[in-house]
Amino acid sequence: MTDRRLWSYKEIAAHIGVQTDTVRTYRKHGLLPQPDLTEGGKPYWFADTVRAWVAARPGNRSRREAGS
Repeated sequence: MTDRRLWSYKEIAAHIGVQTDTVRTYRKHGLLPQPDLTEGGKPYWFADTVRAWVAARPGNRSRREAGS
């Protein structure tokens, strides 16, 4: 099942445990995927898009082998 809920900077920040401004900086530097939707000039991403991005991020602890 896909998760098509739209997340703003605030939801992304809460999901990865950083400040909202940090997520804005990630986007400014091209570290976030392109928004799935822009409405009223504000970007939004599907929850699945964010989860896939988090899983692929360098240094993601969940990707490390157990015991390393």
